[in-house]
Amino acid sequence: MSAAKFSNPVVRWIDHRLPVFSMLDHTANEYPTPKNLNYMWNFGSLAGLSLVIMIVTGIVLAMSYTAHVDYAFESVERIMRDVNHGWLIRYIHMNTASFFFIVVYLHIFRGLYYGSYKAPRELLWILGVVIFLLMMATAFMGYVLPWGQMSFWGATVITNLFSAIPLVGESIVTFLWGGFSVDNPTLNRFFSLHYLMPFLIAGVVVLHIVALHRFGSNNPIGIDTKGKQDTISFHPYYTIKDIVGIALFLLLLAVAVFFFPNAMGHPDNYIPANPMQTPAHIVPEWYFLPFYAILRAVPDKLGGVLLMFGAIAILFILPWLDRSPVRSARFRPVFRIFFWLLFIDAIALGYLGGKPAEGIYVTLSRVATAWYFLHFLVILPMLSVFENTKPLPKSISEPVLATTVAAE
Repeated sequence: MSAAKFSNPVVRWIDHRLPVFSMLDHTANEYPTPKNLNYMWNFGSLAGLSLVIMIVTGIVLAMSYTAHVDYAFESVERIMRDVNHGWLIRYIHMNTASFFFIVVYLHIFRGLYYGSYKAPRELLWILGVVIFLLMMATAFMGYVLPWGQMSFWGATVITNLFSAIPLVGESIVTFLWGGFSVDNPTLNRFFSLHYLMPFLIAGVVVLHIVALHRFGSNNPIGIDTKGKQDTISFHPYYTIKDIVGIALFLLLLAVAVFFFPNAMGHPDNYIPANPMQTPAHIVPEWYFLPFYAILRAVPDKLGGVLLMFGAIAILFILPWLDRSPVRSARFRPVFRIFFWLLFIDAIALGYLGGKPAEGIYVTLSRVATAWYFLHFLVILPMLSVFENTKPLPKSISEPVLATTVAAE
């Protein structure tokens, strides 16, 4: 088999014993990919690239970081000022974290729009939500490591949320802290887990890709491929598209790193952590703000925690909430309206999460939170029953051929 595929004798020898080259060849040349994928399908590869950048820069930063409350802030400053190119590596790490979340959020909304969570790709979607949860945990622990004011107080506020859990809440908080306050054991635990979890994410990503290859990619039309006439090889057609997306991604990342490195951070984190001085306004990183708004929308602490985690948990059961046989929003006109309302609602929650929890902001947060859960728990199930969808094309090739004939 290898002899027919590869002319290089070294490659043949390796592949006969460890078929890694055959696997790569299958992925690039034999893996049938729908011929109508657009640039919205670039976000998966961009997320993978972001993860690689985060792991590489994180390993380099860990060589100069000291996980101790007396030295953590100073070690970060030393990285920025004394370590060769340390400022560049840290700014790449910081800003790639934000770009990683931007790409993943777009990836999620693309999946929502085109129905990528529907059968037979339910497990693919669930693994994606698991990756998202692991990303959030990793990012939270990473934000604590600089040991600035926002790091310390963010850790204090978020870990204290678990105290709302009846009976075991206080024990969980004590376990997370490694004591009775956010202190050196907390920082050590968070550093250890922050270093470990990206590799755990990489493992789940492998499972995510295996699940993707089981049934192939979804597509903008949302129908299954009908044979070779509907598919093309991944390489060179989609590798070229991915390269274009990667080039644009790296250009935007470079602009952020070199011109606006702290635009997505908080200035209070450049102040050393002080347990005796509470910041005027404690806010998490921007990618947590929608969930922070949901947390603060409920006056009851336990209720807020349940709703915040419920906002993510609801994504796990999404394939069974939306029972419409039509996947793509292109053929679901009413669903498309509600999708964009959900998108606006998510943006609004992000905005409100960064505002003080008082006055009109609290009221708007409650309205936006109610709409979020209403969309998934009421609107989607009702649309599955009552929505009149447009007729689907018979194959992926049909709309392309129809456009070609019309142009002639």
